[in-house]
Amino acid sequence: MPFSRRGFLGASAAALAFSGYARAQDETAEETYRNEVYGYGPLVEDPNGVFDLPKGFSYRILSQAGETMSDGLLVPYKFDGMGCLPIGGGKLALIRNHELKVTDRHHGPFGASQHLADRIDRKRVYDVDDNGVPLAGGTTTLIYDAATGKVEKQFLSLAGTLINCAGGITPWGSWLSCEETTTQAGFNVAKDHGYVFEVPAKATGLVDPIPLTGLGRFKHEAACVDPRTGVVYLTEDLSDGLFYRFLPNTPGDLKKGGRLQALAFSDQPESCDTRNWNGETGLKRSDWRPSRWIDMDGVDNPNDDLRLRGAEQGAAIFARGEGVFWGDGELYFACTSGGAAGAGQIMRYVPSAREGHADEKDAPGRTQLFVESREQRVLDYADNIIVSPAGHIIACEDRYSETERNHLKGITPDGKVYTIGRNVYEGNAELAGACFAPDGKTMFVNIYWPGITLAITGPWEKFRV
Repeated sequence: MPFSRRGFLGASAAALAFSGYARAQDETAEETYRNEVYGYGPLVEDPNGVFDLPKGFSYRILSQAGETMSDGLLVPYKFDGMGCLPIGGGKLALIRNHELKVTDRHHGPFGASQHLADRIDRKRVYDVDDNGVPLAGGTTTLIYDAATGKVEKQFLSLAGTLINCAGGITPWGSWLSCEETTTQAGFNVAKDHGYVFEVPAKATGLVDPIPLTGLGRFKHEAACVDPRTGVVYLTEDLSDGLFYRFLPNTPGDLKKGGRLQALAFSDQPESCDTRNWNGETGLKRSDWRPSRWIDMDGVDNPNDDLRLRGAEQGAAIFARGEGVFWGDGELYFACTSGGAAGAGQIMRYVPSAREGHADEKDAPGRTQLFVESREQRVLDYADNIIVSPAGHIIACEDRYSETERNHLKGITPDGKVYTIGRNVYEGNAELAGACFAPDGKTMFVNIYWPGITLAITGPWEKFRV
């Protein structure tokens, strides 16, 4: 898709306060979305054609693909998962994934001719292609001043990885960046891929790209950490994927290894198909199932069969596990294509008080089907998710369609869905990387293609049922 920086910069400079630019109330709302509760009201059409929001809300463009960063490299394309972490002095680090393939080198940080590749330390590049060019995937970090609302600098922070999809923040101040691929060495790359990498929020440049092999090698999507135990929970983006947890040997130091396990249900010895593609055959909405965890062997997964081996042992099957986020003593994860309508599910897991210990079976964790969409206009292909400061789930839709727009949806604590925003930029790419500033006043979100990071502000306190 052609990308006009001039047009973008003009939109960015337009001071898009929607109360001043508001057109007539969205007349097509019932055609594109349906709210189960009022939320923040109907969307107002964006005159700049980027992102529709309710009245009183506005956005600013913080970063866009192709800009020159502070390190002299270019902002890579394909903005995906993102985390927001405070680093002191009123500054925030926005660490952003770039879901770039081997063939996406022209959209990477080094320019179409790769002429900028010599600007970086090759010792801090995880992998190269057959021509010796660093792979284009990885992360960029934006340093954001919460007081001024400006990006002070942005730079490449992880280099030489592939298809960095989502991830998750840690309680110790870092971002876990997940590779959604199992590409093997020899397939135009020198090393195996499919790992999780850690990027500290306070890094000032490229980090050492150390694959966290204990977390397994598979099509990773996202991760979250229980701050009480340090246990890491992981999703797998496949139509027959599993849901995993990693019990670290040393909480907070994932490089020291641990045990990878897959979720199963203790009241069902065989594998449970939670996808419900033929009706509520696996999980019924709101029902709780006692959980158990199965130890996984061969987590380096050379044959890409980890999920199949897990299912044979009784692990539950999920429909494209994507975003996962820690809330208040529990976590939620999205299954993008689950449900009879194929429009997506949100699962909920409450850990055991003895999570990861031998006696957890006496008071096991519990799993619930929290939301199952029966209508695409309500919720369609939820991908990245977060839990907002108000305790609502914020879900980024990821349905590629010529006609159906991707929305930013909210979900109340009782499972009711409402609409926060709509991507109206050319191409209708997925939304990704939603995250809040610690004070809850600003939400950041990405438009995946070509790559735009927005900062959204407004009357968050005026939510209505």
